[in-house]
Amino acid sequence: MAGGGAEEGNDLEFTPTWVVAVVCSVIVAVSFAAERFLHYGGKFLKKKNQKPLYEALLKIKEELMLLGFISLLLTVTQNVMVKICVPVGWTHHMLPCSLKDKEKKELETTSHFQTFFSFSDIAGTARRLLAESENETPATLEKLGHCAKKGKVPLLSVEALHHLHIFIFVLAIVHVTFCVLTVVFGGLRIREWKHWEDSVGNENYETTQLVTSEPTVTHVHQHAFIKDRFTGFGKDSIVLGWIKSFFKQFYGSLTKLDYVTLRLGFIMTHCRGNPKFNFHKYMIRALEDDFKKVVGISWYLWIFVVIFMLLNINGWHTYFWISFIPLILLLAVGTKLEHVIIQLAHEVAEKHSAIEGELVVQPRDDHFWFHRPHIVLFLIHFILFQNAFEIAFFFWIWFTFGFDSCIMGRIRYIVPRLIIGVFIQLLCSYSTLPLYAIVTQMGTHFKKAIFDDQVQARLVGWAQKAKKKGLRGDNSQSGQGSSHVGAGIQLGSVFRRASAPEDNVIVPRNDG
Repeated sequence: MAGGGAEEGNDLEFTPTWVVAVVCSVIVAVSFAAERFLHYGGKFLKKKNQKPLYEALLKIKEELMLLGFISLLLTVTQNVMVKICVPVGWTHHMLPCSLKDKEKKELETTSHFQTFFSFSDIAGTARRLLAESENETPATLEKLGHCAKKGKVPLLSVEALHHLHIFIFVLAIVHVTFCVLTVVFGGLRIREWKHWEDSVGNENYETTQLVTSEPTVTHVHQHAFIKDRFTGFGKDSIVLGWIKSFFKQFYGSLTKLDYVTLRLGFIMTHCRGNPKFNFHKYMIRALEDDFKKVVGISWYLWIFVVIFMLLNINGWHTYFWISFIPLILLLAVGTKLEHVIIQLAHEVAEKHSAIEGELVVQPRDDHFWFHRPHIVLFLIHFILFQNAFEIAFFFWIWFTFGFDSCIMGRIRYIVPRLIIGVFIQLLCSYSTLPLYAIVTQMGTHFKKAIFDDQVQARLVGWAQKAKKKGLRGDNSQSGQGSSHVGAGIQLGSVFRRASAPEDNVIVPRNDG
């Protein structure tokens, strides 16, 4: 294997030391640069008191560490993988490309090199270069020979392992990137609502008026929020409500009137004693806290990847049909979030024709699927991963095998798939995620993000001290009972009176 064969097939023992040193230097430099970037990014987020985003960054580091372990595992076990032999017939079923495509590709490659060497009288050189074009190094030939002696073929080639390795890495990077873009663009949309929060104070739209001033009578069915969301009574109104919710997510998904009404409902339910509560800041903190859950790739998402690879069979066009899953789920989530607002309006309109004071909606978990608002977050997590998976798979095929590869599929399946991916990304960023941020606050319970970091730290510290006191009181039954009772009373007092300095708020009381 001298000459041309040595140019591509040399082992490390025959590679110049300066080549090894240069390549190692580049790899180490890039790795340290990435590590320093994440490190200083974390310091910047901590300096800006962005604890949820900092925790999301730590989650990204965990994903990168997992990828590193996968990379190491694939590298260490590749020699074992290629020595696992299976019957030839096993490899003729459930192929992403048909065997005819493989034969056609081999024929084209052979024809190309025969044309290239048609004017050459060195047949041996032509055959050697042809073998090298198929990326068969001496080590690979030896491993193929190991299975060939048994009349079998390797379970997975070194090249296939390498491509799989690249795909997993691309998938994780694309997923994290898409999640960050979605939350960034969605956060920009939510921050546009800040002037609505400010206008509440400027217009003296404070809930203290409900108590201190003489109450006024509000005709429910004449209220703008009810007129906009109420669709009447009966079964026809239910169907009309769902249809209206479906189309509402595409235009004017949330108006100022919706924001003010939902804000008032939250305050009157969870922090009646603090009408100046900054609902917008709380909503941003809650979204940032949820972001660290969305950015990770959970085990059940990896199961989905494996199932997709199993079903990516020639002629099934799985990569096309599967792109409709996140689209359908996203439209269902957006429709449900809009319908929750309609349900809040219906609940008030069906119970009252007129009320004293301002119209107040009642947040309840009953409006959400299975009475669990956090299911929406799980679905958004799956939608973003599925969409990232589609886009990552497309680019991986394009750069690895080429646009005209049989595994890429026909153009009529590729274009709709890309359009769907872009549509999902835009709709999720500018409509679904902002709707999630505010509508999921209409549950029975508030989130821990309602406390700022200082209050959370004080509560955790107090709870630890109370636990230690309870343990010390285990020596006597009376001491144990009184310690737990006292702890419960003090904890309730803390949750009712602890204040968040940035909002100047008495911490809400959850009567439920």
